[in-house]
Amino acid sequence: MASPESELSIVLVDDEQMSSLNWKYRGHQGPTNVLSFAMRDGEFGDISPQLLGDVIISLPTAQREAEEEGLSLDSTISRLLVHGILHLVGFDHEKGEDAAREMEQRSTELLAQLD
Repeated sequence: MASPESELSIVLVDDEQMSSLNWKYRGHQGPTNVLSFAMRDGEFGDISPQLLGDVIISLPTAQREAEEEGLSLDSTISRLLVHGILHLVGFDHEKGEDAAREMEQRSTELLAQLD
């Protein structure tokens, strides 16, 4: 898990930028709402252990999701940010139902602390 001294970057982009990143790093066309790039993964992940990585959020996609769900943009961005941070510290909903359930539970707990 991350230490209290951990750092991360938060990048807000438009759909065009997000589409480019989504294609380049995931091979998926079009924008997605959030991408995370962990600095602690891979061969050199221990060089700067305090650096968690980057969370990139598409503002237009977040705005559309907020409107569709009847939520504020702020709450949608908070949800996406928490989701991205959880990926940076090792959670991965794509590893099966149990992992997805665990990540959703942790996300709910963290978002409740923000309210």
